[in-house]
Amino acid sequence: MKKISVIMVTGIFLLITIFKTQAQTNTTWQIKAIEPYHVAVAFAKTTNIIFPYSIVSVDIGSQDVLAQKAKGVENILQIKAAKENFPQTNISIITADGSLTSFLVDYAEQPAVLNLSLAIEEKKNSTCILSETFNEAEVQKYAKLASVSKEKINSVKDKRFGIRLQLNGLFIHDNIMYFRLNIANETNINYDIDQLRFYIRDQKKTKRTATQEIEINPLYVKGDTAVIVGQTERVFVYAVSKFTIPDKKYLVIELMEKNGGRHLKIKVRNKTIIQAKRL
Repeated sequence: MKKISVIMVTGIFLLITIFKTQAQTNTTWQIKAIEPYHVAVAFAKTTNIIFPYSIVSVDIGSQDVLAQKAKGVENILQIKAAKENFPQTNISIITADGSLTSFLVDYAEQPAVLNLSLAIEEKKNSTCILSETFNEAEVQKYAKLASVSKEKINSVKDKRFGIRLQLNGLFIHDNIMYFRLNIANETNINYDIDQLRFYIRDQKKTKRTATQEIEINPLYVKGDTAVIVGQTERVFVYAVSKFTIPDKKYLVIELMEKNGGRHLKIKVRNKTIIQAKRL
């Protein structure tokens, strides 16, 4: 009886092993075709492709095409023809989010488009110029949270010429700070933004003292920073590497109008910086 039980257990074990092996053998893969984009390049002009994430790898199918990342940034690819009238080739790009993007490349003496932006649909009103190593997807996620958060700080603002520039939210997550700005245009004249700068400045005490400015470049900007239409207001979030302000210095946020004179400026002290709310 004991011998029969052992035989039965062994048989059941063998059956399970056989079924398991067959299941593994019959596993099928779902194959999904990734359709390539098309781009035309010229010998005497450069085509720029802006990706939503930093570029990790670029593979060119032919030496007839030249490609490089734009100097100083990580998410702009510049391509041009190494010779005229080359046969069609391709370029494959892998970005930091793990995505593969493929382009079929053709030659054109006068390309119809020189600048392409591969913006993610839900982030189409965002600008991402990546110059440091960080998780872009995470920064975009927390910038979105900062834009809708009900947490506020003591408002710092400047209002002139019917334009209001206001810092009404300041947040931090890990080593990234998120400045939430509100810009309102109370006039009927559109406000075209030329620059929106962040820089730390010395408190100048005498006329003979030189003023030093330290530029703070954003890692990510949420919002379309092109124009504030008349009688509207917009919310922007600027993500920057964390910092505090030394004694006798302050942060300047400066808004300048393109081809106009409606310039605004707000000063942010260190006591405001340390009020940053955690996201």
